[in-house]
Amino acid sequence: MTSRQPKVRTQLGRTAVQIFAANDRINQVLIEHLDPAAWRAKPPGNVRTIAAIFTHMHNVRTKWVRLTAPHLKIPVQLNRAHCTPPQARAGLAESAARCVEMLAEALGDQGSCVQEFRRDGWARPWPVGMEMLCYMLCHEAHHRGQVCMLAHQLGFPLPNNVGSGIWNWEKLWKECGFLGGPLRSEER
Repeated sequence: MTSRQPKVRTQLGRTAVQIFAANDRINQVLIEHLDPAAWRAKPPGNVRTIAAIFTHMHNVRTKWVRLTAPHLKIPVQLNRAHCTPPQARAGLAESAARCVEMLAEALGDQGSCVQEFRRDGWARPWPVGMEMLCYMLCHEAHHRGQVCMLAHQLGFPLPNNVGSGIWNWEKLWKECGFLGGPLRSEER
């Protein structure tokens, strides 16, 4: 899936945009290859379904954009009780695009409207920087780990090539429309 990426004038901003786009591609790959029966399968105990996890990821992204970059178009939140895999994929793609715009502004030129990262209404804002990107990636990776573990525990393990494919960042970058991955220091 390729989409038009915002123009970013700093190396840090360009790299952040590419990393978050590849991060979302992993989410898309997981949903594409997840057994449809796993989507709403109820795990034992008081645990979110896979559908609820992916809708939570999207809805948290919308909160980041709403609190950090309210001048951007805020994606519509998803309902975890009724969201289908295609709706989750579309919602995640849209919220990823807004997060990419937010990162491009925050980590791009001086004079951006994005001056601080607000991860939640109760949390103290952070200055924009690598911490912002790292927080966003860690949140998503945590929930992807839950999805992979739940799918396996519920009897719907992801195919081995999918599990290993989410670590093939060169391929993910190409699927996002970027050429071959990160630039070496001599190419910057």
